[in-house]
Amino acid sequence: MASPAGADGLAGELGTGQGDFGGVGLMQTPTARMAPEGTMSVSWSRTSPYRRYNVFFQPTEWFEGGFRYVEVENREFVAAGDGRPNLDKGFDMKVRLLRETRYWPQLALGFRDVGGTTLFGAEYLAASKRWHDLDFTLGLGWGYLGNQADVDSPFGWLAERFDERPRRAGGDQGGEFALDALFRGPMALFGGVEWQTPWAPLVLQLEVEGNDYANEPQDNDQDRDSRVNLGARLALSDNLELRAGWQRGNTAMAGVAWNLDLAGLRQVKNDPAPMPLEAPPRESWAEVADALESNAGMRVASIRRDGRDLRVTAEPVTFRHLSQSEGRAARILHAQADPEVETFRFRWQERGLPMREDVHDRAAFVAAARDAEAETTHRHGIYAHARLEPGTGERGEALHVADPRRLEWGLGPRLDQNFGGPDGYLYRLLAVLNAEYRTDANGWFSAGVTATLLDNLDNYEYIAESRLPRVRTFIGDYLSESSVGIENLQYTRTAHLGGSWFAMGYGGLLEMMFAGAGGELLYRPFDSPFALGADLNWVRQRDFDQGFGLRDYDTWTGHLTAYVETGIEDVLAKVSVGRYLAGDVGGTLDLSREFDSGVRIGAWGTWTDAGDDFGEGGFDKGLYLSMPLDAFFTRSSRDRAAIAWQPLTRDGGAMLGRRHSLYEMTHERRLDGYWEAYPRTWD
Repeated sequence: MASPAGADGLAGELGTGQGDFGGVGLMQTPTARMAPEGTMSVSWSRTSPYRRYNVFFQPTEWFEGGFRYVEVENREFVAAGDGRPNLDKGFDMKVRLLRETRYWPQLALGFRDVGGTTLFGAEYLAASKRWHDLDFTLGLGWGYLGNQADVDSPFGWLAERFDERPRRAGGDQGGEFALDALFRGPMALFGGVEWQTPWAPLVLQLEVEGNDYANEPQDNDQDRDSRVNLGARLALSDNLELRAGWQRGNTAMAGVAWNLDLAGLRQVKNDPAPMPLEAPPRESWAEVADALESNAGMRVASIRRDGRDLRVTAEPVTFRHLSQSEGRAARILHAQADPEVETFRFRWQERGLPMREDVHDRAAFVAAARDAEAETTHRHGIYAHARLEPGTGERGEALHVADPRRLEWGLGPRLDQNFGGPDGYLYRLLAVLNAEYRTDANGWFSAGVTATLLDNLDNYEYIAESRLPRVRTFIGDYLSESSVGIENLQYTRTAHLGGSWFAMGYGGLLEMMFAGAGGELLYRPFDSPFALGADLNWVRQRDFDQGFGLRDYDTWTGHLTAYVETGIEDVLAKVSVGRYLAGDVGGTLDLSREFDSGVRIGAWGTWTDAGDDFGEGGFDKGLYLSMPLDAFFTRSSRDRAAIAWQPLTRDGGAMLGRRHSLYEMTHERRLDGYWEAYPRTWD
């Protein structure tokens, strides 16, 4: 009954396989099973005339969600106009209602293609029960899963409209939630069984599906000789498996699935070892500052002695967890400081903004470093606070004041891609030069220049209709107009207004498509799960060649944003209301969760007053992953990489792509994770 601890080892395990439509299931039918928390599954399957490309996530142990593209081989993608097969997009979700026990099955409620065109829309209730090497599933399906119509609608007694299901729901534009079709029409039974064979990598499947293939979307009915499907899953590695089957009694199925444990994503580190506790002192405090940066990941602004306190003011630059930096730094300071120093104070700042001060008792630290049994005393004695008013960090004797870092730059590759539109898969491989020049602790110029190395943007032809100002649907013109462009060139300045108030102003070429100026204000109490921010910007559209030229369109845009750590499954909710780039007014809901690995998975939706002018999709929506590079490389890093999926590029609900965010910048105001990361991270 127990699920595997992580995605590693899912391949070939009973009750964990991806179905043809994506998500944990048999083949055509889902089950009540869930993948381990933090799993990402990528799969592909083909059962003529359908090819399905699926990406699914398990953000919590009780919720599964994902998206899918279905390529219909014998139907044309009319918008493309070149005979290309039709491509349909859809969102799925599944919620576990009951966990399996010794006597009761696991129960789940699911929705298929609920946020797409709903061509394959379905709802279902499934129950799954493990018995030795067998995993049984029985379910009731509506819509695509209920076309066999074994049973009339059980909700018909509530209202006659439940007796029949609309042929196609979701509105004329598609992409809306098909609330008007949920649980309507007749039901069908579905189910099946998986058998874990004596040969561990092989799982055999048998299912009875609820679709009769006589009501396929786009008048694409298929012959069916049997309602029973047979299949097999073969593990090639811990995370990769091949799938095969015989469906409808006359059609072969083939597929492949790959699982990644986002929650457990990590890499063995080859960082420099912590300094010995009893190392000889260095010749100067400047050398101490260098050691703090190279070994403890702290870019030092100053080191000061104030009575029995030794205070280091610095920015974190290497380790994700400040406790790790502080433990390494305390070793270096202990070797250098006079015996009279009793306390090490680490005053953290970011872009000149004070975050917090962590206070360590020197004697307790030394005892813990020498004997693990003393860790509890040291850990409980650490004190963190945010009484960091201007001037308080400059008290005492200055042992070292660092010269400001001026110029930093980096050159690297980047891959931009878009898929799912009428023009098919589009890509652009870039060389990206990023540079930053600091005028002082609170101000800096930043620039980003891109050069295209390889692309297929000649295939970009389709421009969707839009009755709103074209603030985003000119994306292809920006990508293809010039091989070299300035993505960003701006000046940014931050300020601490006192207490929990922070401010930032910026101006220049703010993103690929817009230039202008703006500002942000943030209220973020120390170690609070709540923050409130506001931004206001005047912007003007840039020329397609991404030089210094500007087009005629200009507008005001800005939002009021509340950030709430819900306390439920570590979910962060961001709610924004305001005016978007096309002049439409509305709100955006962004829900995300960060795992212990540092990987954050999230989804957003935007609804505005654009109405029918919004175009296909009805509202903006998407999924994203933000991953720490620390999880992929053998050297520690605080840098991150982001991947986003948006089914359509639309002008409605478009936000300005601001380069910096005060909420992200002030992340270390929150102690969340500090104590969890403490055990031995400083060793």
